[in-house]
Amino acid sequence: MQSTMTSELANAEDVLTILNPRTGDAVGSLSVAGANDVAGAVAAARAAQPGWAATPAGERGKLLREAARVLDAAAAGLAELNAQETGRPVEEALAGIAAGVSTLEQYAELGPVHRGHSLRGNVLAADYTIAEPRGVAVLLTPWNDPAAVACGLIGAALVTGNTAIHKPSERCPHLGKLLGEALAPVFPPNVLVTLTGGADVGTLLTQEPDVDMFAHVGSSATGDRIARAAAVTGAYVIRENGGNDPLLVDADVDPGWAAEQAAIGAFSNSGQICTSVERIYVHRSIAEQFCQALAGQARDRNTEHPLAPLVDIRMRDTVHRHVAEAVQLGARAMEGGTIPDGPGAFYPATVLVDCTDSMEVMTEETFGPVAPVRVVDSFEEGLALAAAGRYGLAATVLTGSIAHAQQAVAALPVGTVKVNEVFGGAPGGAAQPRGVSGHGFGYGPELLDEFSRVKVVHIAAPPTPAARETNRAVS
Repeated sequence: MQSTMTSELANAEDVLTILNPRTGDAVGSLSVAGANDVAGAVAAARAAQPGWAATPAGERGKLLREAARVLDAAAAGLAELNAQETGRPVEEALAGIAAGVSTLEQYAELGPVHRGHSLRGNVLAADYTIAEPRGVAVLLTPWNDPAAVACGLIGAALVTGNTAIHKPSERCPHLGKLLGEALAPVFPPNVLVTLTGGADVGTLLTQEPDVDMFAHVGSSATGDRIARAAAVTGAYVIRENGGNDPLLVDADVDPGWAAEQAAIGAFSNSGQICTSVERIYVHRSIAEQFCQALAGQARDRNTEHPLAPLVDIRMRDTVHRHVAEAVQLGARAMEGGTIPDGPGAFYPATVLVDCTDSMEVMTEETFGPVAPVRVVDSFEEGLALAAAGRYGLAATVLTGSIAHAQQAVAALPVGTVKVNEVFGGAPGGAAQPRGVSGHGFGYGPELLDEFSRVKVVHIAAPPTPAARETNRAVS
């Protein structure tokens, strides 16, 4: 079996056809892995894992650096497939691939120095912990930043001694296949295996008893199904899932600047980012100026700097359903809100005002270029509303008050609180999502801990003959 095992197999039971979300034209078709293919991939990864775990950590890091070089060389082809399958502009796709290269390089350095801890015990004994790989890791990755997310999970899994089975999103299978074909030959056979398919392939993987862990980035519904299945098999699960991230705009900030931040958070990548701004609470004293400026930001994106399309018609239908329901319940679209004529899955930057808590656009993840706004009468009211809900990925607060910033940090039940910047953060940052948004660290050095389990070691010297004689005499 080849280490670049894909779903294009003679006995495949189904075919995955992808349409270009810009034009509606077919990008191509790939066969979907069947039950035998999934079982074979798991068996191959299981057989390869002990040898890979025994490979010195420095050698694993060296191979990861080579994988980063190979990925960089393949960037143009991957970016073109990213654009064709998901509609992401090529320059943005290239930036995502560059982030993937950087992540592989970082884990190549971090892996060999991933260490245990010494424990305080008897002075004549040694007590310490060592990190060991979990075994076979299944990586289920999304389409909205496919190379960067996949490389983060692949890098952390492999450098810690796990073998990995990567199932890319069914919305970008050609990219996932090419990524596997580029990276897998760097490593020993079956250390990295790629399977192409949709939810059925993911379900088959969750039923495999020889899978030791799952790392999933995607929808909360899928993450929940994986966690439930893993409770039966005993596999460890980490997941970064959907968000309904709030933006809280305080009374003391410049409304034009706040609108720029809101637009970046709501409209970047056409709103298809896990940590996109999904709901906005603005203080009444600056609400009118803020909403006018935000509508202007959206209008610019709809005329001067058009947004890329959504990933497909199915996603656009979901986004528009949220918008249409909100309008029916009393919201008003200051900009956007209608499906444009023409081919593809385009949707305009949309600003909704007069939103209420009962609207799905405020309570669920819309995952499109929609900025729903609710006006509040105090920072405390906005904070209480921002803290409500079942999601717990991230939240942003725009304020000039240190006291209000500290209140927000304490009150918001999310993995990441951002103050005065919707996107950003130091390299190597990591967070633990809460609620239905997931579980476990998804990035940074802490991700190496997630792909490892800890063994405690206690070593004591045997007693000397004299000590043994003394013990006998005492007893």
